[in-house]
Amino acid sequence: MRKIVFLDRATLAPQIRLRKPGFPHELVEHAQTTPDQVLDHLAGAEIAIVNKVQLTADLLERLPQLKLIAVAATGTDCVDKEYCRTHGIAVSNIRGYAINTVPEHTFALMLALRRNIVPFRQDVLDGEWQKSGQFCFFNHPIHDLQGARLGIIGEGVLGQRVADIARAFGMVPLFAAHKGKSGLGPLYTPWDVVLETSDIITLHSPLTPETRGMIAMPEFRQMKRRPLIINTARGGLVVEEDLVTALDEGLIGGAGFDVTLPEPPPADSPLMRIAGRPNVIVTPHLGWASDEAQQALADQLIDNIENFVAGTPSNLVMGAY
Repeated sequence: MRKIVFLDRATLAPQIRLRKPGFPHELVEHAQTTPDQVLDHLAGAEIAIVNKVQLTADLLERLPQLKLIAVAATGTDCVDKEYCRTHGIAVSNIRGYAINTVPEHTFALMLALRRNIVPFRQDVLDGEWQKSGQFCFFNHPIHDLQGARLGIIGEGVLGQRVADIARAFGMVPLFAAHKGKSGLGPLYTPWDVVLETSDIITLHSPLTPETRGMIAMPEFRQMKRRPLIINTARGGLVVEEDLVTALDEGLIGGAGFDVTLPEPPPADSPLMRIAGRPNVIVTPHLGWASDEAQQALADQLIDNIENFVAGTPSNLVMGAY
């Protein structure tokens, strides 16, 4: 009888079904787990399910019975993987489940900003349509996606899917070469060219020491076409204070952000200070969270646990076993 503990079940919507693993087990679900509750909640557990709860080395060394950490997400920065590697704790993650939901959210932000959906909706609520005295009014500019140059930072499965959708809209997708690097091959457009010539720039990169803060004032000042900046990837890729300055100085046309650093952001954070502007949309890190994607995640999560127990582990994170 293996004990499985889900430390933060509330990070999946309540309507998402978490099927029972097909082996003798006890499954304990906690909606949330604070740092001081981790040891108590994981007492006796061989398998931990975690999304955002931090499992640090000092906690893991006090959980010698732990055999698998099944991360209910793609990113595994919540786990000290080096400790797991050297102490025989396997770490698995979720892959490929967001191939539709994140790109669709990216384009939802893109379309809303290009067509000024949010300010037009507010105008309607404020009675501007009636005041106009005609069948429509033109308080805000409207731009098509067709023909726009889309700079894509991050060439993984999500970036590739965004490029596919962009082509269907008649856009011109450009994969940015990695910052400070050249000679990466024909897929890539030089970093500086992407910054200088894109009408929209969308981020699909992981947050690493190399990518942290990769869009800041020097990059904003290279943006000649006042692009929209879309970030459905990770908070920290863009320096948020510099984003505010870029908006204030008219260096960019608007921003659609689904991620911040930290999450949730403090009420006085840079993004929250500008969230009410008509050319800014901030959503609460839900680009990944369509019901369809969440169910695929939950099913893959249990697959990973069942495969590990069966001796055929799946989606093991490199260096974690």
